[in-house]
This record gives sequence, C-alpha cells and structure tokens, in this order.
Amino acid sequence: MEEVIKIEGGHRLHGTVRISGSKNSTVALIPACVLGNAPVTIYGVPNISDVKSLTVLLRELNVEVKQLDEETLYIDPTHMENTPMVSNAVSKLRASYYFMGALLGKYGHAQIKMPGGCYLGPRPIDLHLKGFEALGATVKYEHGCYILHADELVGNRIFLDIPSVGATINIMMAAVYAKGRTVIENAAREPEIIDIATLLNKMGARITGMGTSTLTIDGSVQPLKGCFHEIIPDRIEAATYIIMAAAMADDMVIENIIPQHIEAILMKLEEIGIKMKVGTDFVQIYGREGELRPTEILTKPYPGFATDVQQPFTALLTQAKGQSIVTETIYTERFKHCYELNKMGADIDVRIPSGFINGSTPLSGTSVVATDLRCGAALVVAGLMADGITEIHDVYHIDRGYDHLDEKLRSLGAVFWRETVE
Repeated sequence: MEEVIKIEGGHRLHGTVRISGSKNSTVALIPACVLGNAPVTIYGVPNISDVKSLTVLLRELNVEVKQLDEETLYIDPTHMENTPMVSNAVSKLRASYYFMGALLGKYGHAQIKMPGGCYLGPRPIDLHLKGFEALGATVKYEHGCYILHADELVGNRIFLDIPSVGATINIMMAAVYAKGRTVIENAAREPEIIDIATLLNKMGARITGMGTSTLTIDGSVQPLKGCFHEIIPDRIEAATYIIMAAAMADDMVIENIIPQHIEAILMKLEEIGIKMKVGTDFVQIYGREGELRPTEILTKPYPGFATDVQQPFTALLTQAKGQSIVTETIYTERFKHCYELNKMGADIDVRIPSGFINGSTPLSGTSVVATDLRCGAALVVAGLMADGITEIHDVYHIDRGYDHLDEKLRSLGAVFWRETVE
C-alpha cells in the first residue's frame, strides 16, 4: 500500500498563503544547537519530515527535544552524549551530515554513517572533509561510516573549490571551538548561511563576513550558551507558490517572504510575462499578460537563479510559446522531472546539462512519480494546470520540504487530496 497525492487540475487559485520557516535553514540550525551547553528555542520550525528525522537523531545523542507548539522547538543538549550516529534515521536525509561539523567541533570526535537524501547526481562531501582536515582532523571511512578525530582543532585558511552551502556551514560549525582564527574563502553566500551564523553568534560564537564570500570565525574558548532564534522564511517554498500563482491565479498574495532572497526568480517571471506587485514582505501575482514568453535559465549559486527552483519553473515554462532552455550548473543530472512532465504531455528534450522546453503544450493528468523533493513540486505545479486528475507517487519526497502543503493549496482553491492505493 502506498499514499499518493491526487490533484484535479484546471481550478483557479486565489487568496493568501503564508510561507513557513526555511527548510534549508532548519536542517542545519537543529544540529548547530548541540554546539552549546544550554537550551536553545527555535521559532518558525516547518512541519516537515526532515525535522522529525533530525529530532530522532537528537534523542539518540541524549539531547532533550520538546515541541512547545506547532512552530517552536526546544532543544536542550545539557546531558548530551557523543554516541556513534549509525541508525537508519541518518540515511533518511542528507542534512544529517551537519552533525559531523557540530560533533567534531564540540568533542573533537564524530562517527556518522553516510548521509542519505534526494539523489541529484554526484554530491560528494569531499569539500567538507577537506575543511575538517585543514582544521587538524583525521578522516577515516570504515564499514560505511566516517570517523573524524582531532586532539585539537586549530584555525586555518580554507579555500573551497566551489561555494558549497553544506561545506561552508559544516566547516563553520567545526571552527567555532577551534583554536585561533579560521577564514573560509569562496564561501557560499546563501541566506541560510547567514541564518546559521546568526544563531551561533547569539550563542556566543564570533563569526563575521556572513553574506560575503569570505567568512571569518574566531574560535571561542568559552562554551556556547542558549538563546531564542526565529528562522528566516523559506525562499524555495515562496518561489514555488509564486510559480503556482503565475500558473493558475488571477490574484494571489504570497506573504511572510524576503523578496530580495528570490530576486532572480521574480525577474525571470516578469520577463516571461507575469504581472506582479512586490511589497516589503509579500508578492502579489495578478496573472499573465497574454501568452507566456519563452526564456533561458542558468542555475547559479546565490544570488543567482536557485537550482531548487529550476524544476517547478520548468513546469511553468511548458506553457510558454516557443523554446525555453534551462541549463543546470549545480546538479547537472537534475532533470528527472522532465521525463515525468513529458508523460503529462510536455515536450522537453533533455541533453544534459540542459533541458529544451518546447511550448506551449496542453498537459493532461496521469500517474507520475516524484523522484526527488523539487521534482515533486514541479509535478504539483503541472497537476494544477493539467486537464483531469494527476496522481503523484513517492510523495514522501514532497513531505520532506513543504509544510502543510495540502491545507495551503486547498485554502487557495485547489482540488487536492491524498489516497492510499495498491
């Protein structure tokens, strides 16, 4: 038996949707909390399966976790134990690798199973390991586990070959207690990194240069303390709902967002003919001016066009008249959604690292598979536009990153439900 999502397409969307706290921040903030020796309270935590998996991992480390209300998590590492992280929960999400930096930083030792998550082509963690080694750690891989050890971590200058978000955050966490100064060059600049550094600074760390490509961490001799922290809004969820509005709304407001975090996406939407008003913390979509125009998209690290938005945007581009080209520079194999969209009537020719979208094509509801989280988002966008009923399988991918998707879409007028099928 399997749970599927069903969407009856063709219903116009209207109303207001509130964006939840950032998934990509949350999955790093939770491991970062264990660097302290006192309770941390995080507000704005999205209700997603990745959070549940991380909660399981915290409890395995004897960290007390309490859900104070729907959006508030209380994490107390006072009685924490540095046990090997080898349970199945590690394999459920890629972000479990943030415990490497946190445990190495706090204890000088970490043992963790190879992390899981969506398959988007090769996503090696060699930059993380290179950073740990530069701080003085030894890295061994035995029986499917990484074993990291350092008698003492010492600050160093570390150059990242590519501005990896995961490596930047992981090295930053490991460096918080390292002796002396650590400088990360060619660091990633994503808003989520600023969010993690803000939390760590509230706890007593000394991190500067957030939002630039040079991060400086002065190692703390004092144990980090507790704090209260509110997570930034999820820019990928915001972009997804804005794309849904561009596809199917005549007047829809997406609120609790930081518009400059999604500037590249908003500019592309205007370019293809979407009418909108951008406020301080909201975007209002007024539908489109005539037929959608084709465009070219090149995914880039922040502040460029986010790779996580490429997939749902591709679904929208099936309705643009002419050929659009999407080129993926981050995860070159991130095109599995195109084959699913083609089952619905799209005409997309994948020639890695690009997808050529020939439009516009009417879409028809059929049975499709969410091969990863953002592929699932693309199929939801397509299902809202399609004629008939779309049945999406492997919905656990979608539930990893979209908080209260069912209620939010139904409140906007979508016909959206779940069923258990053979």
